[in-house]
Amino acid sequence: MTGKAAPRTTGEGNTRTRLDRGRGALGPALELVHTGRAPTRAVLTAELGVTRATAGAVAAELEALGLIRVNAHPGAAAGAQGRPSHRLEVAEDGPVALAAQVHADGFRAALVGLGGRIVATAPGCETVDADPAKVLRSVVEAGNELLRRTGRRCVGAGLAVPSAVAEPEGLALNPLHLAWPPGAPVREIFAECVRAAGLAGPAFAANDVNLAALAEHRHGAGRGSRDLLCVATGHRGVGGALVLDGRLHTGSSGLALEVGHLTVNPEGRPCHCGSRGCLDVEADPLAFLEEAGHDAGPEVSQLEQANELIRTRYPADPAVRTAVEALIDRLGLGLSGLVNILNPDRIILGGLHRTLVDADPERLRAVVADRSLWGRSGGVPILPCTLDHNSLVGAAELAWQPVLDDPPAALA
Repeated sequence: MTGKAAPRTTGEGNTRTRLDRGRGALGPALELVHTGRAPTRAVLTAELGVTRATAGAVAAELEALGLIRVNAHPGAAAGAQGRPSHRLEVAEDGPVALAAQVHADGFRAALVGLGGRIVATAPGCETVDADPAKVLRSVVEAGNELLRRTGRRCVGAGLAVPSAVAEPEGLALNPLHLAWPPGAPVREIFAECVRAAGLAGPAFAANDVNLAALAEHRHGAGRGSRDLLCVATGHRGVGGALVLDGRLHTGSSGLALEVGHLTVNPEGRPCHCGSRGCLDVEADPLAFLEEAGHDAGPEVSQLEQANELIRTRYPADPAVRTAVEALIDRLGLGLSGLVNILNPDRIILGGLHRTLVDADPERLRAVVADRSLWGRSGGVPILPCTLDHNSLVGAAELAWQPVLDDPPAALA
């Protein structure tokens, strides 16, 4: 795009020449707008390393595809000099991805646009059948109803599941909290349900915490991080994910960062894996409720019950305070080992762990700093996740990726 200059032409031909030079920049440009890193055409020009005219042609093409909006007459900021640059925003009425999430306490479908913006959600279901095909048919039907109701174009579908998902087959190897058979071909089943519903675009499936990390890295607390560690406990169990040099690291076959089976209490609870005292059973909502002496009722999810106890009764209630301190210490022990091995530049915590770090951030940071080599030397920022439905947003990111790679081809 920066080679020998083309002959000068006028009108549409000149615009077409600029666009031809910048066609390879369409995907990178869309990703910059999608992640909020190019709010203006001036920033887009600098980030892409192209001429202002080429950046303008690229933005115009993305607008013609219905993906972004170019505001040519933005208001000038107070004290600013000169004409303000064109503002770039994702199209509010543009296409969407169908996102689905299944967890121990139910499942949910949503439509997610560019920018990680949730456009619509279907009422969540609170029971999960032991047959994955039945569950995934239901969640796709719920998503399809949202598409019919909103009239949006669908670019594809993504599914988040609480299990390691082996690549390239897309098998859920250990859906321990779903009563699904180990090795269930969730991607194949999900793709078949999407096709049967008549939906366009590819279908994907991946681990829920991996997808949460991807969403937070692009749109939330992980934005700007190069080596990001995410640890989260949702409805049951504990998961981890790693973004290295800006890309999600899943290992050779999709099974990296099974942090739930780090031992943090050798004399602790028996774990489903056959070991004892794993993070998975020592720092999840059920462990917290047991530690606090609270019987987990069936009215709402264990995650909601645990979060509510901390928010309303910490630190006044001694039992809740003791439970919070115990889980923070176990979580800190696990994180310190991961910091020693991975040397991340940021840690983000989701689910119940987000509530724990909000309750007593200094205790957690002190535990990690005291037990980690790198923590002592400089300290690793430990932050709560900021997206409320990050696994759903991350599932949508899977479906959006082909569009980000090549917008015209994906939308053809």
